Amino acid sequence: MEAKSIYKQFYTKLIIATSLFIIALSFIFYEYSRSTTYENIQKNMLKDAKKIYKISHENKEFNFKNFKTIQDDDLSIDLVNNPKLKNYKFFTYRKDNNHYIKLLYPYNMEKRKFIQLVRNINFEREILYSIIFKNLFILAIPGFLLMLIYSLVVSKSLLKPIIQINKKLSNMDENSLTQIDKKDLPIEFHSLSDSINSLTNRIETYVKFKKELFIGAAHELKTPLAVMKLKNEVTLRKKRDPEAYEETLKLTVKQIDDMNIMISSILDIGRAEGAQFEQTQDLDLVEFMKKKTNDYRMLSAQKNIIVTFFSNVNHLKVSMQVTLFNQILQNFVQNAIKFTPEDKSIAIRLKKGKEKIIITITDEGKGIDENIDLFAPFKRVGNQSGVGLGLFLAKNAADALRAKITLKNRKDEKSGCVAKLVLNNPSKLKNL
Repeated sequence: MEAKSIYKQFYTKLIIATSLFIIALSFIFYEYSRSTTYENIQKNMLKDAKKIYKISHENKEFNFKNFKTIQDDDLSIDLVNNPKLKNYKFFTYRKDNNHYIKLLYPYNMEKRKFIQLVRNINFEREILYSIIFKNLFILAIPGFLLMLIYSLVVSKSLLKPIIQINKKLSNMDENSLTQIDKKDLPIEFHSLSDSINSLTNRIETYVKFKKELFIGAAHELKTPLAVMKLKNEVTLRKKRDPEAYEETLKLTVKQIDDMNIMISSILDIGRAEGAQFEQTQDLDLVEFMKKKTNDYRMLSAQKNIIVTFFSNVNHLKVSMQVTLFNQILQNFVQNAIKFTPEDKSIAIRLKKGKEKIIITITDEGKGIDENIDLFAPFKRVGNQSGVGLGLFLAKNAADALRAKITLKNRKDEKSGCVAKLVLNNPSKLKNL
């Protein structure tokens, strides 16, 4: 299919619309002039008929027999019979290539006599056609040409913001992701520029994190390999006791296990990106989170941690990508269990607002350093085990859901932190 030019479409439609407007306006003006001219002729004929009626009735010597027909090139007056009419009436007709207006005006209704005035209107029609109609179309031609030029200029000016945005985007790459300046754009394009700038920010963050991920993965995998290589080389330099070889093998196995954990986490990133294309599912979010909370209680029972769930609605029907949502929730709760001491508690809360759903997981751990970007890959807190990819995965999942996640320390004078997920009006959102 041939690509369509918005510029060509716009000025073509503008030219067609303007041409139709000029043609319609010309016909309207012509019809108005014609009706006005005919109306004036009819008024004069009616005035003449009334004058004839008055004069003939004031003259006592007048009778039907001595009424004389008046005939000239433009006007004829006669007295005729018409048994059907009850009042005066105008007629327009054509005869022998001549155009006429005829008026029948009541003279004597008892005898069904009418004064007949017939006016030749060839002259008026010629004026209308020659002077008004022709000149109007002659004037319409330069008007059309001016409108053609105007259409091209307007089309160019309206396309200028799009060309400007396109030029800006075409010059971007992963090393030069710049924002679109709205001050030179019409207000109608501000929403588009905001969306593009938001997308640019997401791409910039994604590229940054991906680079950190690749560099971090290479570093994290290279370190245990170097340790294993060095340990094995030292062990093999001379014969040793079986215990020394056993120690080296145990170290090698441990390093391999750690590498497997890291590789599994990297594979989870690939799965998470694939989950972005998952179809949305309808579910009751309150019931879903109740079920998940029960599952988390089995994990928290090992540290005697109490996990509670609160919601300001009993049911909440939503449509969302469940895998991505579960990935965020699971990561938040698992981190809360990991960093919360024994015999403490974790609170999971769901709050349904007018346009947003806010989910928080509040723990009683030591808190975090808010100056560290914990959503970057391979960022670890404390001495807990892990490769530091969980929050990175949660951030990617939140971006795919067009949601927002944050991790802040508690503000209620208690130790611990609050992980928050804000869902912006998921489709089919209904509370019961």
